[in-house]
Amino acid sequence: MPVPQYYKFHVPMLKFLGDGQRHSIKEVRRAMKEYYHLTDEDVSQMLPSGRVTLFANRVSWASTYLTKAGLIEKPVRGMLVITDEGKAVLRDLPEVIDSKWLSRFESFRQFLNLDKEEAGEDSTKKKCPASSSEESYQNEADEETPDDLLDDAFQKIQRDLQDSLMEEVMRISPKAFEQMVLDLMAKMGYGTFENAGHTTSYTGDEGIDGVIMEDKLGFDLIYIQAKKWGPDHVVGRPEIQAFVGAIAGKGGQGLFVTTSSFSRQAKEYAEKQHIILMDGEKLTSYMIEYNFGVRTKKVFEIKAVDTDVFNEYED
Repeated sequence: MPVPQYYKFHVPMLKFLGDGQRHSIKEVRRAMKEYYHLTDEDVSQMLPSGRVTLFANRVSWASTYLTKAGLIEKPVRGMLVITDEGKAVLRDLPEVIDSKWLSRFESFRQFLNLDKEEAGEDSTKKKCPASSSEESYQNEADEETPDDLLDDAFQKIQRDLQDSLMEEVMRISPKAFEQMVLDLMAKMGYGTFENAGHTTSYTGDEGIDGVIMEDKLGFDLIYIQAKKWGPDHVVGRPEIQAFVGAIAGKGGQGLFVTTSSFSRQAKEYAEKQHIILMDGEKLTSYMIEYNFGVRTKKVFEIKAVDTDVFNEYED
């Protein structure tokens, strides 16, 4: 099953900590996994950043929100324990504890910076109804952690960038596209020496649009077919078969690149023939990953506590 949103861990986390004993964050994660009957595969799903699992991130944020509300506390690093306020909540436990519910606690409002009148905000502004977009964002924020929202925004920006890249790619000629693919491959580390890659002529290429030498002596070759087709053109098995026939007996590897997509039959056949396929989505993804045709517009650094530093100060 999908990993629950962070706020859905609040109630079972309070119940688990209700014995009043100190529990490690590992124990809490294990209890949350059992409570929701999550599989090892469920809890191993990574955030798009690739640095932490979605499950661990959401459990961590759930504990942070309960801590900021004063319902649990961290007496020592990596340990959680319920507070008297948390025990009081347990005696009249609501079905769901979300950010709106936690906002009854002043410490939590301060954490979210919701109590702005003390900061000098005009009270008339505070009473103005939120716009539909603000309400939509607030509803989304109630269900997602800051990391979730950041990753979602990053994915949306990434998809928009991929679409923009494809628009630029579709403007160049088919011959220029073939050269672009070779240049991208060089950027990815294939044939990184001078004259390692070259396109073939339009006549007599036998379906091969480019060749890359992986080593200077040319023992390892990659034969490339690069086809610039519109999104409505689905590359089928016949095109892959023709490419396999063109490179048969040449002793190299095959890469078929297209701006469109591949049919299921084409993918299955290519896998059996050890042909690598790169569709439009993969193409633009690699362009972004290897900084080909893109530039960095803005950089955000997300930092976390380095516990190793503080370990040096412990007695």
